[in-house]
Amino acid sequence: MITMFPLTIFFVYFGLSTAFAGNPQPREARPVPPDFSLIGPTPQNFTLTLRLALVQNDRIDLQNTLMDVSTPSSPRYGQYLSKEEVEKFVAPSEESTGIVNSWLLDNNLNPSKLSPTGDWLSIDISAGKANDLLNADFSLFQHVETGTITIRTLKYSIPAELIGHLDFVHPTTTFPVGISYPAPLALSSSRLIEVDIPSACTLFTVPQCLQDLYGIPGTTATQSTNTIGISAFGDKSANIEDLQQFLQLFRPDLPSSTEFIISSVDGGVDNRTRADAATEPTLDTQYTIGIASGVTTSLIVVGTDNTDGIDGFLDEILFLLNETAPPQVLTTSAGFTEDKVDFALASNMCNVHAQLGARGVSVIFASGDGGVSGVSSQNCTTFLPVFPATCPFVTSVGGTTGFAPEIAANFSSGGFSNYFETPDYQINDIGAYIANLGEAYAGLYNRSGRGFPDVSAQSRDFVIVRDAQLATVSGTSCASPTFASLIALLNDALIAAGKPALGFINPLLYANPSILTDIMDGSNPGCGTDGFNATNGWDPVTGLGTPNFTLFQALLGL
Repeated sequence: MITMFPLTIFFVYFGLSTAFAGNPQPREARPVPPDFSLIGPTPQNFTLTLRLALVQNDRIDLQNTLMDVSTPSSPRYGQYLSKEEVEKFVAPSEESTGIVNSWLLDNNLNPSKLSPTGDWLSIDISAGKANDLLNADFSLFQHVETGTITIRTLKYSIPAELIGHLDFVHPTTTFPVGISYPAPLALSSSRLIEVDIPSACTLFTVPQCLQDLYGIPGTTATQSTNTIGISAFGDKSANIEDLQQFLQLFRPDLPSSTEFIISSVDGGVDNRTRADAATEPTLDTQYTIGIASGVTTSLIVVGTDNTDGIDGFLDEILFLLNETAPPQVLTTSAGFTEDKVDFALASNMCNVHAQLGARGVSVIFASGDGGVSGVSSQNCTTFLPVFPATCPFVTSVGGTTGFAPEIAANFSSGGFSNYFETPDYQINDIGAYIANLGEAYAGLYNRSGRGFPDVSAQSRDFVIVRDAQLATVSGTSCASPTFASLIALLNDALIAAGKPALGFINPLLYANPSILTDIMDGSNPGCGTDGFNATNGWDPVTGLGTPNFTLFQALLGL
């Protein structure tokens, strides 16, 4: 764990409960978050569902292996791991499994596995018993804005006999995070159809604009094994009729019967009606299908059968890791400020993305829409990085706007992680940017943190069909599926040539920045500052730049 900014996190040492033998290990303790208020204690007999993360067998070797299979200069490049090979790295030791399970059974608790390897367990336990065993104080908290009641503790400890075997318990001190979708703006159809496409691209973004700008071909993919996955949280889906209307308007060359498939996680419902459609999955399905034409599109609908907005992120990845053939690309346009998540939980979640990468999956995340203030514009005294975009094992996509020239979108979130160190693949780029920055914003960001975003793409005024009406959407939510679709098309060509898919692409990108168009104008203001500037080379607004399909294709020898 790297040096962190003041996030009002501190360690507390408290007296021993009678449930402990020896000295417990206190975990991060937090004050009540500003958007919650403490109501009072949780009834002692109230049943909690807690997740137990066991210490994984060999996380570091997994990450090293990921870099080996993802670095073009490595002799192991493209030699991705099987499901079973990945599981060997993360499975807890027999000793840890035995000790944790014995402790649970001794306390009359029956665990259930949440992951095939047993590194995640779930238990149902009364609040009173949880307080005793974990030296916790589970209480009722109310969200100030929504009034929603949640149960959390501001402190807990790992029992002495489980130290080195139990990594952490969740949910405890990490509070729920809301996942919001961008609001669409109504668009008069006459404003769009009265101009030709080249002229329209100065006002709106449609698939042909992106094809022209980034050199993306309009030909249809051919490989049936090539799949792109789209994350959809909150039990929200997209509508087939809206998709078909969108394709008739903007990709009339594609069959009007084109659909997406749905995978369900946490009770997600396969409901494609307009009443259940949300802006984000509508945008994502229309543009992945509209750009990555012919690539199988899987909408992964994550339901509300979880205790925490963060659980949905984790459950989705655990679901995909359990698949024999997960999608080769996963795009997600959601996140939260890094300090909302305990470091142990963030580290574990980042590692599950590393597991996907080792399987050959390109994990793509939108960087956020609040400039240096995080996921959205807000008051802040230090810059707020966005997780999971800060995870060094995902590809983070910032936003641009304009076509001649293309410049940084002022809402494009970017900066430096307070949790994760600068990875080797970007250390030279980060060093060069910070050297040019000098002492500007000293103390507002972590100079040794992982920099994000990695790349960028168009992010303003994307035209969608929502509820049979034209609307526009802006944000890095537009950029992530755009970049992911380009990667999916490259994968199609690779698979057709008998080559492996791109997988975790960051080492390839940073070693070959010339395949991207450097964005050198614009900034991402926030926290009462002008934010970082887009400049020559990598920057924490647009990353290495926007993609050039033709140059990317040539680099891959296609």
